[in-house]
Amino acid sequence: MKTGLRTVRLELAEPLRISRSTMSARDALWLAVEHDGAVGHGEAVTSVFYRLDTETLGRLLTAAGRALVRSTDPESALEALWAGELAGPGTPAAVTAAAEAALLDLVGKRAGSTVHRLLGAGGPPIAATARTIGITSLTHAAAQARRLAASGFEVIKVKAGSTDPEDDVERVRVIRDIAPRARILLDPNGAWTRAQAEALLPRYADLGVEAVEQPLAPGDPEALGALAERSPLPVIADEDAVGLEDVRRLAGRVQGVNVKLAKCGGVRAALRITEAIDGSGTELMLGCLTASSLGLAPAVHLAGRARWTDLDGHLLLARDPWTGIGGENGVVHASGLPGLGVQEVVAYEDVA
Repeated sequence: MKTGLRTVRLELAEPLRISRSTMSARDALWLAVEHDGAVGHGEAVTSVFYRLDTETLGRLLTAAGRALVRSTDPESALEALWAGELAGPGTPAAVTAAAEAALLDLVGKRAGSTVHRLLGAGGPPIAATARTIGITSLTHAAAQARRLAASGFEVIKVKAGSTDPEDDVERVRVIRDIAPRARILLDPNGAWTRAQAEALLPRYADLGVEAVEQPLAPGDPEALGALAERSPLPVIADEDAVGLEDVRRLAGRVQGVNVKLAKCGGVRAALRITEAIDGSGTELMLGCLTASSLGLAPAVHLAGRARWTDLDGHLLLARDPWTGIGGENGVVHASGLPGLGVQEVVAYEDVA
């Protein structure tokens, strides 16, 4: 086997503002694994929150590639990765997830099978995905909600955490008026104090918000669990639910956990989390970082297992260099192509 690595810049169609930052672009690193003429691809993206810059990701993915090629074939490499034999101590989850994705893509192509069939699913997964509206003006939020409703989106995710909480309430009110049948999710990204959360959650419940993600700052899961017990809305842990042990501590205490492959370590790790919360009263949300269709594809192969699906990262881009998972009409799906089922369609220049 041999590996290759490319770095490209993904520009957003418009800046996305959340409570802690505003993003207009990020770098994506594409790991390619080749064996006997077939190539598998995986993607990792930079993240300020997870302290992964382009240089760090490049160094770690290069090391991961060297470890992969020590295996005789991609099937044995995938088994070794799942056994924890390839990722060194402290390897970030995003790196493990990208390596796993490339191997799953390659193994699927060699077997003539889709990844969801490799994982034991029957038909192609399909799910209604949320589409995110950031912290923005009421006029712009209304225009976005109108466009999304006309395109077929049934779920809208609204970012919160403005300096003035009343701005967020009014934004949700406007979106609700424009899209009265939409399911609305709210995400303050940990911006609220406990007192703010207790005051605001009943108001959002009155506006028909379906659930709220990570209302409190991460680092105090006990406080999040206590809030969830009193909340009139389902509380979904995100930044406090990074990996399996975090989820086990919160299972049964919060109503949902947001599983992102880049923070938990990939598909196999996500399936272990799904098993851990089964029967606990805590339900699964599939989330993502802003990334291309290549980066979103592994999670799409898990679609249908979650109560909430938020796989719109590729829809936020000015140009998506890969295709194959849909989403433009509010529904993501796995294609029938072998492996991850995505194809590169836009020529991107490598970042110097």
